[in-house]
Amino acid sequence: MDAIRGTAGGTAPVPLSVLDLVTVGSGRTATQALRTSVEIAKLAERRGYHRHWVAEHHSMPGVASSSPAVILAHLAAHTERIRLGSGGVMLPNHAPLVIAEQFGTLEALAPGRVDLGLGRAPGTDGATAAALRRTDRLHEGAEDFPQQLAELTRFLDDDFPDGHPYSRIHAVPGPVQGPSARPPVWLLGSSGFSARLAGTLGLPFAFAHHFSAANTVPALDLYRDSFRPSEVLDAPYALIGVSALAADEDREARRQVLTGALSMLRLRTGRPGLIPTPEEAEAYAFSALEREFVDSWLGNVVHGTAEEVRAGLDDLQKRTGADELMLTSNAHGSEARVRSYELIADVYGLPGAAG
Repeated sequence: MDAIRGTAGGTAPVPLSVLDLVTVGSGRTATQALRTSVEIAKLAERRGYHRHWVAEHHSMPGVASSSPAVILAHLAAHTERIRLGSGGVMLPNHAPLVIAEQFGTLEALAPGRVDLGLGRAPGTDGATAAALRRTDRLHEGAEDFPQQLAELTRFLDDDFPDGHPYSRIHAVPGPVQGPSARPPVWLLGSSGFSARLAGTLGLPFAFAHHFSAANTVPALDLYRDSFRPSEVLDAPYALIGVSALAADEDREARRQVLTGALSMLRLRTGRPGLIPTPEEAEAYAFSALEREFVDSWLGNVVHGTAEEVRAGLDDLQKRTGADELMLTSNAHGSEARVRSYELIADVYGLPGAAG
């Protein structure tokens, strides 16, 4: 249970963590984006953030996180204490045995530091999902999610019953090699399905508030109402992902978050690309309908000076009762993102400030 529940640092009301989308900005490369991920993970560890998660996305030029397990292995080699995990791996895209092997390997590389967050969405468009799964029956994967989850858990625990077709199969590295911990499983969601399933199974739950804000409170209420104590948790534990960006000046924060909003607009209208620069975003001629989308999107992004961001995060935590806030910053360059995490750590009095 200690591997799940974090301890708030400084004056933060709940633990603060990082969700890293490994964004690639216009004029930059995936290599630079991955180096920034290492920089942010090391910063997060130094400043007392609780976790650093990466998320599985596919066929999105502006997001270089198609292989969470590979990225997490790299981050594990550059950190020592911070928890690392997937936020998440999209279970229907993969065979459960493969995920058990990958995260068993990660657990061996970074013992006691790995979280396995699972989602049931494809993390991409339908055509790409079909290419990943080698089937056009995309809804079948989502509907089979509880069964896939049960199979994955059996592989992680190495406890298929005698007579089961998989009883002689072992996920290696794993328990077959001797007593060992295994990564705690989290369920991720943006609606009620995973919220109810996580509650019923007594698992920790992570909700994607950053792109499904209207569903946050209903989903968390459903999770708590359906929660049943388990060997993993004796009480609900809910984390929410939050888009947040702090800057030294309010206007600069607005410039930076507009890049992410334009990127999301392009994605939602079938034009995915690299994250635009602040100059590109400011010069873009938004139509009335596009401006409405952007304003609505930015209404759920906590941004401004560090003090304004803290006030927004504190209010959000009070409104939702979230047990942990996982912050993601979707901006063009590394400098704005790194500066934001430093400013937020400073305003909450987290440890490790420079000087």
